[in-house]
Amino acid sequence: MIQISSLSKAYGQQVIFDDIGFTVNAGERIGLVGRNGHGKTTLFRLILGKEKPDSGVISIPNNYRIGHLSQHINFTEDSVLKEGCLGLAPLEDGRDETYRVKSVLTGLGFPADDFLRDPYEISGGYQIRLNLAKLLVSEPDLLLLDEPTNYLDIVSIRWLARFLRSWKSELILITHDRDFMDSVTTHTMGIHRRKIRKASGGTQKLYEQLLMEEEVYEKTRINEEKKRSEIEQFINRFRAQATRASAVQSKIKALQKKERLEKISDIKTLDFEFKSEPFTGKLLLEAKEISFSFSEDGPALIDKLSLFIGGNERIAIIGKNGKGKTTLLNLLAGELTPLNGAISRHPKLKLAYFGQTNIQRLDPKKTVEEEIIDALPEYSRKAARNICGIMMFEGDNALKEISVLSGGEKSRVLLGKLLVSPANLLLLDEPTNHLDMESTDSLLEAINAFEGSVVIVTHSEMILHALATRLIVFDEGKVSVFEGTYQDFLDRVGWKSETAETGSADENSGGQTKGAAKKDLRRMKAELINSRSRVLGAIQKKISEAEETIMQIEESMEKDTQALLEASVKGDGEAIKTFSKSIHEAKAKIDGLFDELASLTGEMEIKAKEFEEKLKSL
Repeated sequence: MIQISSLSKAYGQQVIFDDIGFTVNAGERIGLVGRNGHGKTTLFRLILGKEKPDSGVISIPNNYRIGHLSQHINFTEDSVLKEGCLGLAPLEDGRDETYRVKSVLTGLGFPADDFLRDPYEISGGYQIRLNLAKLLVSEPDLLLLDEPTNYLDIVSIRWLARFLRSWKSELILITHDRDFMDSVTTHTMGIHRRKIRKASGGTQKLYEQLLMEEEVYEKTRINEEKKRSEIEQFINRFRAQATRASAVQSKIKALQKKERLEKISDIKTLDFEFKSEPFTGKLLLEAKEISFSFSEDGPALIDKLSLFIGGNERIAIIGKNGKGKTTLLNLLAGELTPLNGAISRHPKLKLAYFGQTNIQRLDPKKTVEEEIIDALPEYSRKAARNICGIMMFEGDNALKEISVLSGGEKSRVLLGKLLVSPANLLLLDEPTNHLDMESTDSLLEAINAFEGSVVIVTHSEMILHALATRLIVFDEGKVSVFEGTYQDFLDRVGWKSETAETGSADENSGGQTKGAAKKDLRRMKAELINSRSRVLGAIQKKISEAEETIMQIEESMEKDTQALLEASVKGDGEAIKTFSKSIHEAKAKIDGLFDELASLTGEMEIKAKEFEEKLKSL
């Protein structure tokens, strides 16, 4: 168990944490959320002792081991497997647990052929995966993971989610993938306005609670300002009357003692939309029997793929890393030429491309504003500044050089460059890798509102479920087009590496048994979905009733408050007593209802997660 109390941290004038405190209890798996730059990584560094707080205490038990995913590459063994085994704790009985390392390496996407390779021969992404494998097999008491999915493909992410759901010790996870986080964690902790709030359940519950609290705060602030204004009017009106001197002085003293609630400042959110270039034709682009390889005698990354892109399409390219997804985007964008086959583009095609390597194409010596203007030189400086503001580079921040920007800020510059000119086809290669949850949500909204077509490479199942209506699938050394949503793909095809074991069992039992099993599975799923609808529907009804009751009581309390003020002006003691009691009782009822709402929301979150786990287990 880790306990943090009264912790504060600032860098110059920028306050990151202001007197925060929380506890990580035994067995808790916590998702840590918050905007980029609001302190998530800083909190990890404080827990690890890499930075010191300005004040406060971080209490860690003796012999409590904390492990984190390191980006630093420092290998000492001559093979991937031997290096992975360094993470294993020494066993007194001398048991060989190499099988555990092999299992984790396989889950993280290492082919068996790589086990004997020198760690320095594998790619940078796989070197980070090797660090992750060493960390997972070391089984620390607290596991700190900062954006682990950035280095994984979709199959490895699905494996990691299953692995972390069975993690018995403590875990704090940072990720921009909301679905991945919610599928793994038991609690969510949010960094918000330099404070930390922790709640059981998923991200939605925490954000709803924060939103509800701020709405209540703002309503209270407005009511308090209204009361203050009325009291000030009373004071000004009767200040000169000797008979009211006592009442006036009493109200002056009360006003001086009353703390003024400050208006909540707005938090800047990425809010933009892509400009759609009109297109009335049938096909924006068509690829016929295209093939591509980086070497003449090497295996083809893409072999005889045919594909068409019409208007208002939402196509996702999915598969393991290194199999050709980015290469296909480069072919569609015209940055590569197929070895065989042809790609025809409509004359009215207007293409905008967000590529993984495009961050490296930004000039480190140029400012954000200059990069935006470079994308379309005829843009005025004022227009470029507007784009900078939309991308959260307001004022002098637009004059920052690219060299000082974080990965997330550079991604926002690239998105800004995409906004400069209209397009009817967006090609997006993992655009959310450096964005926080809020920016990812804004990007999803912008894609949904875009009237043209979108082809996106992503490993985020949240984005796939939200967007994709067709898929281009790289799996088992082949690339194919799948007509349907991502859920259709999981239900009808699935990832070969995940279905291999169950598939072999089905083959041994014969086709008839397999068909019967599928029928039973569909029936069980249908029953479970119906049950989920009944249970969650009943809880949602109670939540709606509680919310409606709160609104009714608040309306009644507002009337009583107004009547109380009028009674105060008149000096009607009996009325003052009656309305004061009524308001006090109303506040107590509202507090009770908010507690009930929190309990119901928690129950709904738990039930929803239970049903989700049951559906996944099928």
